[in-house]
Amino acid sequence: MDSANMFDLVVIGAGPGGYVCAIKAAQLGAKVAIVEKRATYGGTCLNVGCIPSKALLHISELYNQAVCDFDKMGIVAPKISHDIGQMMKFKNGVIEDNAKGISFLFKKYGVDTFQGHAKIISPSEISISSGDKKVQTVHAQSIVIATGSEVSPLAGVEIDEKRILSSTGALELSEVPRHLVVVGAGVIGLELSSVWSRLGTKVTCIEFLPRILAGMDEEIANNFQRILKKQGFEFRLGHKVTSIKSHDTGLVVNVEAASGGDIIPIEADYALIAIGRRPYTEGLGLEELHIEMTKTGQIVTDNTYATNIKGIYAIGDAIAGPMLAHKAEEDGVIVAEILAGQSGSIHYDRIPSVVYTAPEIASVGKTEEELKEAKIDYKKGKFNFIANGRAKAVGHTEGFVKVLSCAASDRVLGVHIIGANAGELIAEATLLLEFAGSSEDLARTIHAHPTLSEALKEAALDTFSQPLHS
Repeated sequence: MDSANMFDLVVIGAGPGGYVCAIKAAQLGAKVAIVEKRATYGGTCLNVGCIPSKALLHISELYNQAVCDFDKMGIVAPKISHDIGQMMKFKNGVIEDNAKGISFLFKKYGVDTFQGHAKIISPSEISISSGDKKVQTVHAQSIVIATGSEVSPLAGVEIDEKRILSSTGALELSEVPRHLVVVGAGVIGLELSSVWSRLGTKVTCIEFLPRILAGMDEEIANNFQRILKKQGFEFRLGHKVTSIKSHDTGLVVNVEAASGGDIIPIEADYALIAIGRRPYTEGLGLEELHIEMTKTGQIVTDNTYATNIKGIYAIGDAIAGPMLAHKAEEDGVIVAEILAGQSGSIHYDRIPSVVYTAPEIASVGKTEEELKEAKIDYKKGKFNFIANGRAKAVGHTEGFVKVLSCAASDRVLGVHIIGANAGELIAEATLLLEFAGSSEDLARTIHAHPTLSEALKEAALDTFSQPLHS
């Protein structure tokens, strides 16, 4: 047996969970290899997900500010225009730079890399098939499956990435759509449609449920829907797409009420299918090994990330829990520590989630709906950004902060933010929940003035006392 192909750990998938797991295990002294089917590292998140979408969201938000807000601030820019080709070039450069960074880290920490499709032959063997039909076998004491997720299909609709798009295709358009129909009013659909809406696209969102952003705090979601309507979004909630037909100049998206009824045809030039994601485990050999899986395709693991087959572990989108890159990263760190004989754990109920629109939305902990359902008595504090000095100074006064705390102990149970930089502000709330802090702890922590973070302090004050600025 070739010792060069023998490892303590082989990780399948170089997305956020996989590459972090490999690096952490190598830092802890293991001989590690990672197998990636793409030509570049970073998985969906870096190549066709989190990173490129945030690049385009940033560009389009700057453009929108230039068009809508510069004159109010005394900035004269009479000929604002956009260049889609240059936007895509910038986005691709961001991807390339980040992928190079991961490659550098692999070399720095001595992680061996293999490019190709992995199949688990036994609990200690993996075959790797590359594009040149070459097959090689590597051996490992432990295997971690970190293969991530893929776009959930819409029954009866074929995604061609030309007119009918997944999130991947929506990041590669060479023109600004006239009319984009988005199927699904969740995080991915609202983020990507925001990019194109800011550049002049008419957006129509079709959502099967009677609300947007299912699972998020309902007050936040309802407020956000009102904001999006002001931005020009149209919504058909409680509706479903029955078919999408192509013709010479675009598409006809046929829609009806979720409960059934008359077909409503909607003309559009592009449609984005964004109804969610599902675990990607195709061709891994899991069925042959009898690895236990749920009916929805998730790999079943215990609290050490171990599957029912000794030596095989799984993390990230492939297992239970929120499908978030930062969740996958923490999974990867913890399983690497466990394999090194250390202990680690993650609290899935304290993982922040962010919608990177304008304004941003960020949440951590319980929603009001969850607290009511669990019959937990709680206090609610709220503070609007329109009363925040920094928000006024920078012209971002939409939204609010909401703090939910236990009525008996004052321990903070959830924090929900809609407003500028919400994705950064939520980190303070996440830390508070991690250390079981109270709303009074947050309110009595000195915040720099003027900052947007003062809205957190004021919302916390509102749970047990009274805000100072409203």
